[in-house]
Amino acid sequence: GHVTKDGQIAGPRVVEHMVDTVLYFEGERGHQYRILRAVKNRFGPADEIGVFEMGDAGLAEGKNPSLLFLGERNEAQPGSAVFAGMEGTRPVLVEIQALVAPSSLATPRRAVVGWDAARLAMILAVLDAHCGVRLGGHDVYLNVAGGLKIREPAADLAVAAALVSSLTGAMLPMDGVFFGEVSLSGAIRPVGHANARLREAEKLGFARAVTAQTSSGESAPRTYNMDIESLGSLVELTARIAALSPNEPAS
Repeated sequence: GHVTKDGQIAGPRVVEHMVDTVLYFEGERGHQYRILRAVKNRFGPADEIGVFEMGDAGLAEGKNPSLLFLGERNEAQPGSAVFAGMEGTRPVLVEIQALVAPSSLATPRRAVVGWDAARLAMILAVLDAHCGVRLGGHDVYLNVAGGLKIREPAADLAVAAALVSSLTGAMLPMDGVFFGEVSLSGAIRPVGHANARLREAEKLGFARAVTAQTSSGESAPRTYNMDIESLGSLVELTARIAALSPNEPAS
């Protein structure tokens, strides 16, 4: 068989049912990284990834994927937020980049690379309805650095932070990471594997983490040498970012 433009095996699922494992080898032109992703595995967890880097001697294993995707971050810039994500059971830190600019078009542009365009539309609507952040007259560009494709909703909080940062001109702390799911009501919901995400961030020298408040029925994150800020709603996040802005708060 062959693979369609949507990344699915074409035709009936006979081939997938016959084999024990289905692997996808992903990568974009212009990026030196390639990702081997397991979408079916009868003998272990699916959604695991292996990260490889193309060098002079061919493909070589990426020892620390987070360092590959973060790259060189020498100074803080508006519109940049670090997301503490999970790929299978592996924590991966990746930079979310957003650019919000005034639009001269009747229908402002929405361009997304590496994330779900429908989810971006939802975040923009929540920011408008609950936080007073008006982006209807702006072009919005969102990019996941390094060519990684993010599929989990835990990136909502980092995306929202990057968007508000770009709009207001506020520079987010370089030593901070974000993770949490945003609901339609504007609440920030906790996500799984919080300890693994925080452990990876601490290992790479990050000193702050912004995440959701832990509900009473869930285990609290372990003690880390980090400042962990728990927020209950997106309104709290936008207020904190607006306080860092050299411009007027978004309205």
